[in-house]
Amino acid sequence: MQSEVQFAGFGGQGIMLMGQILAQAAMDQGFEVVWIPSYGPEMRGGTAYCTVVISDRPIGSPIIRNPQHLVAMNRPSLEKFAPTVKAGGVIFINSSIIPIGSGRGDVDELCVPIIEIAKELGNTKVANIVALAAFGTRSRIVEFDILREAVRSKFADKEKLIPLNLQALEEGRKAALAS
Repeated sequence: MQSEVQFAGFGGQGIMLMGQILAQAAMDQGFEVVWIPSYGPEMRGGTAYCTVVISDRPIGSPIIRNPQHLVAMNRPSLEKFAPTVKAGGVIFINSSIIPIGSGRGDVDELCVPIIEIAKELGNTKVANIVALAAFGTRSRIVEFDILREAVRSKFADKEKLIPLNLQALEEGRKAALAS
């Protein structure tokens, strides 16, 4: 089994963090993992993306042209990457700022208003964690409990942020289950 996930959005939306947390959760679950970030002038405001490859055997190549899944945090990312997703994959859409769908009938499309959910939690900075949880719940790439522990571990040096991020995870999970 091999799964590839492309996370894409504006720089500053926590794209790299989502990829890192998913990669850590997959490693904690015993999978082989590759995380490839795309840095550059995109870091604040432009398009930023990363790819996470997860496999139960050694990964032959970290370069993926057609990922199985996409987490699109903005419209340019959806328009650019949705056509490349393999049939049968999950396309997550941040419906807070993306007013359109993927136009794909051969994928599982999940639209979640993550910014509104994050506002209800009191901090829009956790919108990416809401998205990660919703995507993780729908795709089932890793066990949710392991994803929760990866979030806890990622924020271990900032303990005061752990409760809010765990709340964001739970709200993202609920949103995915309700869709």
